[in-house]
Amino acid sequence: MGVQAIFDHAVTLTLAILCLSFLVTVYRIIKGPTLPDRILGLDMLVAIAIGFIAVIGIKTGYTLYIDVAIALGLVGFLATVAFARFVLSRGKTEDDILTEVRQAATDARKAAKAKAKADARAATKTRPASGKTGAATGKGSQP
Repeated sequence: MGVQAIFDHAVTLTLAILCLSFLVTVYRIIKGPTLPDRILGLDMLVAIAIGFIAVIGIKTGYTLYIDVAIALGLVGFLATVAFARFVLSRGKTEDDILTEVRQAATDARKAAKAKAKADARAATKTRPASGKTGAATGKGSQP
């Protein structure tokens, strides 16, 4: 087995691994669950694209591909920094918002229970002790 055959198998294996990592990364971007996860996935896609370009450049022998890969690395880095600044400028992440919503729902349930108990107590205090009405017990309106 010659050096060229080993080289060809290594390039094929590398491209297969890059394809697999591309598919897994796309799945993670679609699945999420949060915006920072998706941003990290996009950054990983840039890294995979750089890998593809570098492997194709090595396979074909064109050195221009390496320059393109370096330029993509710089642009990808700037895009990741811009996304990170965007997330920070939003102030809250999706996790923070979900936590606040859950806390608000818990507080609303507690408030509803407290109100129901207060209403039940108020209802028992306003009812007369016996089943008779106020006029029959002599507690009616006085002239």
